[in-house]
Amino acid sequence: MSDEADQIEGEQVARKTPYERLGGREVILAITNRFYDLMESDPAYAKLRAMHAADLGPMRESLAGFLTGWSGGPRDWFASGKCMMSMHRGMPIARETADQWAAAMARAIADVAPADRVMADAMAGVLEEIAGSMVPVEAPVEASAD
Repeated sequence: MSDEADQIEGEQVARKTPYERLGGREVILAITNRFYDLMESDPAYAKLRAMHAADLGPMRESLAGFLTGWSGGPRDWFASGKCMMSMHRGMPIARETADQWAAAMARAIADVAPADRVMADAMAGVLEEIAGSMVPVEAPVEASAD
């Protein structure tokens, strides 16, 4: 390819949203379903699974909606007034379960293998950071007066 053709192709990729670069709704749904399938079937994610209701159907729908809007697709999930941080505020999320969530999501993304690996890896990295931010920060311990 010529330098000019490479530049045009690069500009076209740069204009696409992460949602488009990942493959759109079909890929987001595949990632979400793979994530929950792993959570249900792999003992490595047992503590994470125990935090969820028996029926994961509503969670699958909600996570797919969140990921769709978050990545630049239709923002219906956000338009309904939901907030991911608020939804998890009361949950006892420990570092271990946050790490299980991030690992299951990274594995789901890798298993689905979106065509744009750079975007897929970036998505996994940012979602790992989001999962870590769900772990409550403990109040600092005050030094005792001697």
